[in-house]
Amino acid sequence: MKLFESLGLDGSWFIIGMMAFLLVLTILYLVLFKKYSKLKKNYDRFMKGSDAGSLEEVMQKRFAEIDELKLQSMNLKEVTDKLSEGLIGAYQKRAIVKYDAFKEMGGKLSFSLALLTNSNDGFILTSMHSSTGGCYTYIKEIIKGESFILLSEEEKQVLNDAINQNNYME
Repeated sequence: MKLFESLGLDGSWFIIGMMAFLLVLTILYLVLFKKYSKLKKNYDRFMKGSDAGSLEEVMQKRFAEIDELKLQSMNLKEVTDKLSEGLIGAYQKRAIVKYDAFKEMGGKLSFSLALLTNSNDGFILTSMHSSTGGCYTYIKEIIKGESFILLSEEEKQVLNDAINQNNYME
């Protein structure tokens, strides 16, 4: 107490300050103890029934499953790449126009059908039906969206419809 008196301080304030500091430390200790207990409880629940060896086995099994999934994914990619290559030459665009070729009373039994690849190569198949019993069928080759043979109005329409059709590959 002589130390406090020589500094001109009252020793009772020092004791009160130390008690407040001790109270704060006690509260912090209780909070940390509660958090530690909760963490230990979660850890014990996680490790219940498992030792380090069995936990390692589970992890190795999961890693093996991941490796198997990677292999399957690569195989599926190869298959889809082959399918995509095969679709390049497939007819992906199509259109049809039905009409009455000879303006008779027979109805719209004539048609023009266009089948095109993604690069607009393919053909137009035209079938003209006559009420006199005749049916005439023509095929015209299409290269890059154009025909080297003169097209009828219906064939021009069906070609335009097929070329402008949205394609799922794009």
